[in-house]
Amino acid sequence: MEATYFFDPSCPHTWRTSRWLVSVPNVTPHWRAFSLALLSDGETPDELRAKLAAATRALRLVEALQADGRDADIGAFYTEIGTRTFEAGADLSDDIVVASADAAGIADGKKIMDDESWDDAVRESHETALASAGPDIGSPVLWIEGAARAVHGPVLAAGRRPASNEALAIWDAVVSLARSESFWELKRGRR
Repeated sequence: MEATYFFDPSCPHTWRTSRWLVSVPNVTPHWRAFSLALLSDGETPDELRAKLAAATRALRLVEALQADGRDADIGAFYTEIGTRTFEAGADLSDDIVVASADAAGIADGKKIMDDESWDDAVRESHETALASAGPDIGSPVLWIEGAARAVHGPVLAAGRRPASNEALAIWDAVVSLARSESFWELKRGRR
């Protein structure tokens, strides 16, 4: 089954959900940009500016690779980013983004990340995600094959990854809800 995953590489919730998604058997993820910098519309707190600037550079590379049909390279790049940030307890930075592209074997990564002409593709992908699941959503957005609209999330608990049987059960539930024309929202508070 095909699934399009719109993500911002600076978001820890998005990272956890991506690890769940890649663990589900027989699901082919297609990776697309979702920009928390665009979502904040220029009202980014000072403490997040460097992180979101690094994410913007990473998303340029995501969209350039997506334009070439290189989903596997995007997946490897994002895995490197997440391993170097969320798994290591570090903040996303330009150095981590460049090192992640290098480690994923993307030879022209830095050049693409510096090419602002990819900003239009990032914006278009971001707007597609918002139009498909929004308004009032954030990263991640998941669009499942056969669903009329995408969903925000699912957001999974910190500290543990679901076992394979639970990961598949969550997938089956999300697919059923995403494909339902009647379903609107399901949420509970975080503890």
